[in-house]
Amino acid sequence: MDSPIVLGIVSYSVFPARMGGQKCVQGFYEQLAKEAKLILAVAKNNQTDTIPGAQIENFLFDHWKGPLNIIYLFRLIKLIRKHQVGAIIIEHSYFGWLGLLLRWLTGTPFVIRSHNIEAHRFRDMQRLFWKTYHSYERYVHRKANHSFFITIEDLNYAISSWDLKPENCTMITYGVKQETNIDTSKPVLRKRIMEYFKIPNHNLLFLFNGSLNYTPNTDALHIIVYELLPRLREKKLPFTIFICGSNLSTQWEHVLQQQPEIIYCGFVDDINVFMIGTDCSINPVTLGGGIKTKLVEALACHQTVITTATGVKGLLPGLIGEKVKVVPDYDWTVFANTMSNLKPYQSSMTPNAFFEHHNWGNIVAKALVSLRHL
Repeated sequence: MDSPIVLGIVSYSVFPARMGGQKCVQGFYEQLAKEAKLILAVAKNNQTDTIPGAQIENFLFDHWKGPLNIIYLFRLIKLIRKHQVGAIIIEHSYFGWLGLLLRWLTGTPFVIRSHNIEAHRFRDMQRLFWKTYHSYERYVHRKANHSFFITIEDLNYAISSWDLKPENCTMITYGVKQETNIDTSKPVLRKRIMEYFKIPNHNLLFLFNGSLNYTPNTDALHIIVYELLPRLREKKLPFTIFICGSNLSTQWEHVLQQQPEIIYCGFVDDINVFMIGTDCSINPVTLGGGIKTKLVEALACHQTVITTATGVKGLLPGLIGEKVKVVPDYDWTVFANTMSNLKPYQSSMTPNAFFEHHNWGNIVAKALVSLRHL
């Protein structure tokens, strides 16, 4: 069966991708463009030359001005008819209403590709409208022809709480490329980091990275500074924690600068340098849903991860071997003990099964099975 011609609709800034969520969109469509004819209608603040083989039209308002896209309805209809589009993919649920209108006016089926349960993210961010959005999110997923969920937890929630039919749901996870030559590059990068930052050779090197204006990550910063640092200091442990990411508030930057064991690096163009060159990624996150893309990227670099139970959601236990050390939520004493007991030179490699599961080619092949049967 031939692959359908696909129109993807993206309601926010993605291209070029810098953060994990953006990479999730770009990686998916880069692979899809190799397998099917792809047209993308995206928000105005996106570049149009980032995906070889895809036609990218950047004319939409972003999701905060989403209702204004009603003025582009007939432009989208023209794209659908001109290219004989067989399936529409809506990134996130924000523009689910637009998928409904386009299906009604053209008969083209649509899929919502969910990156998390958005209402739960808004709840964690203490947005007053989260319950209203939850009702909307449930409604558009129920009306969609199919739904892609990024984790099995989100998929099961949608089936049990939103009454979605299992046959209309597929888990389409986050993909990565496997880093090679880790055995030779790790000691080189570790030495480079230690020399650049003038760190003693015997220090353990930890990494925390992410968008630092995102509530789950700012909450994790609070945990690192006020829960983990005091416990680690009591152990007289020689260590350094690197904090990498953009959009850190001035207040938080001042707090981090007061901690001698923390080095704040800001946004890093190539985060793999730190993921390979440090000893361990830490993820003391207790809020948020979806998959923690930084964990997947760390594992792709064969880096050991210490995380809370909440933070590991979305990673299948059978695929991660001993690379991920899971600590119960809010047990910061155990978390600090796990950090202090780390033996970086006894670390194993990430299992091959992980890379099979998180390979973009395999992920998109699975998505195409669902798209062909809409």
